[in-house]
Amino acid sequence: VSPEGENMVLRVLPKESAVMGMAQLGFFEEDIEAVESMFNEPFGIVLLTGPTGSGKTTTLYAGIRSLDLLQKNVLTVEEPIEYHIPLLRQTQVNEKAGYTFANAIRYFLRHDPDVILVGEIRDAETASTAVAASTTGHLVLSTMHSNSAIGAIPRLRDLGVRSFLISDSLLGVVSQRLVRKICQNCKESYQPENWEKDYLKDDSITELFRGEGCEVCGGTGYFGRTLIYEILIVNSEIAELIGQEADLTRVAGAAKESGFKDIFQVTAAKVKQGITTTLEAIRVLGHIRQE
Repeated sequence: VSPEGENMVLRVLPKESAVMGMAQLGFFEEDIEAVESMFNEPFGIVLLTGPTGSGKTTTLYAGIRSLDLLQKNVLTVEEPIEYHIPLLRQTQVNEKAGYTFANAIRYFLRHDPDVILVGEIRDAETASTAVAASTTGHLVLSTMHSNSAIGAIPRLRDLGVRSFLISDSLLGVVSQRLVRKICQNCKESYQPENWEKDYLKDDSITELFRGEGCEVCGGTGYFGRTLIYEILIVNSEIAELIGQEADLTRVAGAAKESGFKDIFQVTAAKVKQGITTTLEAIRVLGHIRQE
C-alpha cells in the first residue's frame, strides 16, 4: 500500500492452455532440432534460464511435447502447475506439508522416472538433488535465473554444485526473453537510421519494419510476442573446460567455434526479418550490445 492507494499484480493462468510447439514459440527451424535433441537424451540436465515472465515454463512444455509420453514416465513438481498434460504425473509444491522441490525429486526417484521436470532451481538443496538425479540415469528438466546461457554455469557453482558434477551432467542451456512482434495489420517498411545499423552490426541494411499503429494493436504497433534466445550445447570440449573451471571467456570461445549464436545475433535476425523492431530489442536487451 502506498500513499496513493493499493497496488496489485495478478498472474492469470488459463484453466485450459494448449501447449505450443517450438516453432510457434519463435525458435528458428535450424534451432528446433538442437533443442528437441536435448529433451530426448536419456540422462543429464537441461536448463531454461531467463527473468521471471520470460516463457521458460512454456518452453519446457514445448520440449515435453517432443517426448513419447506413452513410453516415458514423466514426473513433475511445479509451483504452480501451469499446464495440465495427459500422461504426465504432475504434482505441486506444498511447503507447509514439507513437499519442496528437493523432497519431490527424492520421492520421484522411488517411482522409476525417465524424466523429472522441476519447476525451478532456486536453492542449493534443489540444485544438488536435481544434479544428483541427472547423474543416476534420469533426464532432469528445470529452470533457473541467470543472465545468459553460459551464466548458468557460475550460477550452479554459486548454489554449491561442484564443477565436475556440472561437467558430467549438464547437457545444455537455453537462455531466453520475450519481445513484442510487429503488428501485421499496420506493418510498414522504412529506411533504418545509422544507430540502428550500428546496433545490429550490419551497414548493408536498407530496409527495416515497424508498426504504424492501428485498431488491431491498440495503436502500439505491436501484436503478440515471440522468443529471443541463445542455446548452449555442452559438447565434450565445453564439458572439459567446465570441469577444469576454465575462464568463462574460454567456454564462450569454444561454444562459438561449435556454432553458438548469442541472443543478440538471434534478435538481430528477427529485426531484419521484420518480426520485431530495433527499439523493442533495446527495450528488452539494453542499449549496449555485447560482443
